Amino acid sequence: MRKVLITGGTIFVSMYVAKYFVDLGDDVYVLNRNSRKQIEGVKLIESDRNNIGDKLRGIKFDVILDITAYNKEHVKQLLNAVEEFDDYILLSSSAVYPETNKQPFSENQICGFNSVWGSYGSNKVEAEKYLLENVPDAYILRPPYLYGEMQNLYREIFVFDCADQNRKFYLPHDGNMKLQFFNIKDLCIFIQIILEKHPCEHIFNVGNVELITVKEWVELCYKVAGKDIPEFINVNNVDNQRNYFCFYDYEYALDVELQRKYLPETTDLLAGLKDSYLWYKNNRSKLKDTNYFQTKAYLQYIDETLNSI
Repeated sequence: MRKVLITGGTIFVSMYVAKYFVDLGDDVYVLNRNSRKQIEGVKLIESDRNNIGDKLRGIKFDVILDITAYNKEHVKQLLNAVEEFDDYILLSSSAVYPETNKQPFSENQICGFNSVWGSYGSNKVEAEKYLLENVPDAYILRPPYLYGEMQNLYREIFVFDCADQNRKFYLPHDGNMKLQFFNIKDLCIFIQIILEKHPCEHIFNVGNVELITVKEWVELCYKVAGKDIPEFINVNNVDNQRNYFCFYDYEYALDVELQRKYLPETTDLLAGLKDSYLWYKNNRSKLKDTNYFQTKAYLQYIDETLNSI
């Protein structure tokens, strides 16, 4: 049994990761403010990560899974608070790659400011840099768009809502912008592989090899919701597609060949979306009033603006 510290533990990625390692039989501690329901089986360390104090003193962790570090200070404060650990895995982001880099982005490329992601990406760059300066053997994971069970962002959930309401779907431009995804379960499997194999590489892009167009992705979301392919309406006259669509107007790809060396197969997108839809269908009524789902005003904008064009 490993003693695992997970930052967060109550929303999507960190919540799924916590449940995954609890189910493996590990001794899982979660560090959060206790503002939401905890996963059954975890040990709560109630604290804001910006003010941990001595709450981690006296505990030797086999692994730290840092899911909620968004900047250098988050990493610094956690390292100052913990006394002893073996492995440290930081969940970073593909946002660390400038959009001017050659695609697909590879781990050996320079990192820096990306105008699409702004300070989110540059803060992740600083977090990675500080961690590796202080824990050279740490591991860093850079995913594209994460999806799956326990999703709280209004991405596939937005399309599920459209499907359940039998809506026509407004696509940005011709719908051919490509996206890259990674299932939350595959993320956990890869973390487990790292802990078992301790690969010599320490920075990994993680994700599906295959990219998919936004139109194809919407069609899959409607399919898992048991609906026919919707009527598509192409939108070309709206400057900001985030007013009505759940992704920025930005296409990029990660080179995941290094990941495939250790995880050659990933979850089929159709199967992963089916799991995501079933989880959402079974949980939306009881979670709707807890502010778990970060819904956006896409439907309102569509009804009030696009329907009248």
